[in-house]
Amino acid sequence: LASVRRFHEAPAGAKRPYYTRDPRCGVRFSSNFDLFQSPAANWRDTLSCSAAPAPPCREELPAEVRRMVLGYAAAARALAARVLGLLSEALALERGRLAGLGCAEGLSVVCNYYPPCPQPGLTMGCRAHSDPIFLTVLLQDVVHAEGGLQARLLGDDGGWVDVPQVAGALLVNIGDLLQLVNNGRFRSLEHWVVANRSRDADVARSTRMYGPIAELINSGGDGGGRAVYRSVTVSEFLAHYDKKGLDGRPALDHFRLH
Repeated sequence: LASVRRFHEAPAGAKRPYYTRDPRCGVRFSSNFDLFQSPAANWRDTLSCSAAPAPPCREELPAEVRRMVLGYAAAARALAARVLGLLSEALALERGRLAGLGCAEGLSVVCNYYPPCPQPGLTMGCRAHSDPIFLTVLLQDVVHAEGGLQARLLGDDGGWVDVPQVAGALLVNIGDLLQLVNNGRFRSLEHWVVANRSRDADVARSTRMYGPIAELINSGGDGGGRAVYRSVTVSEFLAHYDKKGLDGRPALDHFRLH
């Protein structure tokens, strides 16, 4: 996390070579990926590094985060594979089923930075959203951060609760695509980051045709014996996510079968 702070707190000129809004670039630095779609700007800077299946050359990565990105990516991918195995078993599937679908093939290390905000009541660090991927492995900065991350409770009330910060702990969030393939058995987590006046926070995140798994459709559950979502490619899902921006509406609703 110290390396993430060093990059984000470097002079603008040092970060300029990495600035791009082209999602095809393996290493990109930007603010507000949905700047031209979202009704309001988020108080956040982001460095995103694609780490799998085709990792960038070491020389492509900013020197401040080069070692961290490569090491964190390897550890996060191993953890994600283990978690997917446990989730497969919880769904009464073979341990390797979710991994066999390709749920662990891609991975990005995303370094978010929330600078101090002079008027936090007028913006969000990041608007409410769920992640458009399979899994997020999240590491928070508990030294320089003071709260910020909140999650929405399931149910009719849908209230927001603070996510406690534990030094050295990793948070594993289920993303939209994992909810899609398990036909709604496990739900993606809706969350946001509240802008803060006096403190910073930085976060490193880790990340074919996909549709509900047949065995989970036939076994009932939320779908009542039918598919809840239509099949979709990752590129189609991400294109919709980027187009709609962080507008507070679940991206999965667009792919729900009525």
